[in-house]
Amino acid sequence: MMGHGVRKITLGESHQAGYEVRRFGSMARWTGISCVLLAAILSFGGILGGSPHHFFRSWLFAFVYIMTVCMGSLFFIMIQHATKAGWSTSIRRVAEHVAFNLQWIWILFLPLLALVISGHGGLVWHWMDPSHVDPIIEGKSGYLNIPFWVFRAVVFLTAFYVASRFFVGTSIAQDESGDPSLTMKMQKWVPAFIAVFGLSLTFSAFDWVMSIEAHWFSTMFGVYMLAMSFCGFFSTFCVIFFILRWQKKLLNEVTIEHWQDMGKLLFGLGIVFHAYIGFSQYMLIWYANIPEETTYYLARVAGPWAPWMWFLVFGHFFIPFLLLLTKHTKRCVPVMTGIAVWMLFAHAIDAYVLVMPMVPGEALAQADDWKDFAALARSGDLNDKLGYHPQIADILLLIGFIGFLVSGICYSMSRAPLVAYRDPRISEGLVFENM
Repeated sequence: MMGHGVRKITLGESHQAGYEVRRFGSMARWTGISCVLLAAILSFGGILGGSPHHFFRSWLFAFVYIMTVCMGSLFFIMIQHATKAGWSTSIRRVAEHVAFNLQWIWILFLPLLALVISGHGGLVWHWMDPSHVDPIIEGKSGYLNIPFWVFRAVVFLTAFYVASRFFVGTSIAQDESGDPSLTMKMQKWVPAFIAVFGLSLTFSAFDWVMSIEAHWFSTMFGVYMLAMSFCGFFSTFCVIFFILRWQKKLLNEVTIEHWQDMGKLLFGLGIVFHAYIGFSQYMLIWYANIPEETTYYLARVAGPWAPWMWFLVFGHFFIPFLLLLTKHTKRCVPVMTGIAVWMLFAHAIDAYVLVMPMVPGEALAQADDWKDFAALARSGDLNDKLGYHPQIADILLLIGFIGFLVSGICYSMSRAPLVAYRDPRISEGLVFENM
């Protein structure tokens, strides 16, 4: 339960980012560029088993990873304004620095757009390949057609850009003017932005991830991507505050009380809610036992991807769930940071398992039943059709995109304070205590 204590805390000089932030951001940016270039050389040069097909799938995987982190931060910001929250005012600006990346992240989507427009989108989304079109895909052509897909992608990316620019820009503008009406302005418009956010995130998840296997569908997939966003963002949130604390920043503004609440959010939304949505989706598909739906999970639980799925069960849920049950781990900064780092790794596995496997239609047609298919999968004969080819390019692109994300966060931090110090509710955040 949240309440107000009697502690009187004032803002210190530590709410300003220093030169080392800009320097670290530059290092992260060049690391990202180097990793992406090396991944491209390996993939397009056919080195170590690389291929253009795998490169673009890996590109989408890395994009989904950092996009969900940024979307989680934007949702957090909007919910704080919608609920008129005061406890989070001293930590909300760091979330705004993360959400700032939505103003440029569309650049990383351009290679995928170019791939689709050039007629090679089938390298990632099989329904874009005319040779893979069948009656099921033809029946979805009113929605799954390239011109409409490109148009929707532009709309989604524009929506992300506008929402980020509005909330981040207005909050930073308040640092200069101190005008409390800017807070009221954000509160006025946040319901509309939440509606746009929900629709954009849901349908972008359908278009960019679920349609990789156009025969499969799940009405819960958009909510699953939202749960992924919670996990990615709140884990990143904790890691950023640990680094700032290590740099002697925000020692007065962000207390153990805030750490406990960040732990609650990661526990409740990034772990428990994520597991609830994932299990619900799996259970409903298993119970219905409809071939068009079960093939999606069949490729993931009966073949070489099975250990990855078991990792999500234990590494993404059970282990962190048990660790975060008590408030003592939430209030221990080193332990909380270690759990957050682990969850960022689990988040990467989650995104990888969503994007990289393929539903082997031909193999499923040849198998007599599930056990027959499972035996073929265990033998390794279906690795090609299951898309099981983890490569060094996967790691390089992930590191590269994380480098770009870190660079964007550091750039934003260098332009604005680490705390929204002229927010009219900042005093609530400074004296916040858990009761």
